[in-house]
Amino acid sequence: MEGELGTWSGNVLDYFLNTNQIKTRDGAEIIWYHAANNKSQMKEAIQSAAHMVEADILLCGEEEGNGEPIMAHPPETNSDNTLQAWLNEIVNTKKGIKLDFKSLAAVKPSMMLLEGIKLHLRRPVWINADILPGPNGSNTVVDAKRFLDTVTSFCPDVTLSLGWTTGWQPQQCNKGYSWAMVKEMAQICDGLTQPVTFPVRAALVQQSTSELLWLLQKSNRYSLTVWTGRHDEYSIEDLLYLRENLDKSRVYYDILEPQNSEFRKAIGIEV
Repeated sequence: MEGELGTWSGNVLDYFLNTNQIKTRDGAEIIWYHAANNKSQMKEAIQSAAHMVEADILLCGEEEGNGEPIMAHPPETNSDNTLQAWLNEIVNTKKGIKLDFKSLAAVKPSMMLLEGIKLHLRRPVWINADILPGPNGSNTVVDAKRFLDTVTSFCPDVTLSLGWTTGWQPQQCNKGYSWAMVKEMAQICDGLTQPVTFPVRAALVQQSTSELLWLLQKSNRYSLTVWTGRHDEYSIEDLLYLRENLDKSRVYYDILEPQNSEFRKAIGIEV
């Protein structure tokens, strides 16, 4: 079955409004399913109320360009699910997808698979990687130029999700995204024509509001996707502060329970 009419780089809110899955142009309306990797998680995601399904891709095989893309998140290196099988199932839904790459090796073979089903996957497609070191983050990043060159050469019309590696420590003063970090990201994205969303960690956003607002103002193609670490400590007020200071149609919230339900209840969106 073909997906509902839409495009890979189409605005997520427009697609879900046009397919009568949400009611307003508000990024908080979008429901996410995180780490839909193995077959049982994938089936649960398909049957869920989620609009966007996120999954992680590794290459089964050591050499770049060889081997088969599989659905797993490090430290897991094995899976009962391949990207090909995953796409074959997702194509029969109305859900958008976000594919997360932790290394460069899986990108090219994955883009080749995506290219092959383009006519049957007519809805938002986001391609994600951490391409810069961020607050308390690792220097182990996906090479920005090679990642962008590979993705855009095979699939020039996806939405790019470009992030920073981050860390968060309890009971410490955790610094947010610095001016240097957002300016370096802006410079990398300056020559792109695709929509770009920047994944930002919820526990670090309130201390970075000025920097993130500046970044969003660089282009109307830019948005933020707020995500949460499983053990992060942050308040719903932090999310409400961000919501009050930024355009509601340009911020998405991929946050874990129970905070997700609390947040949606606080802003009057049906849980």
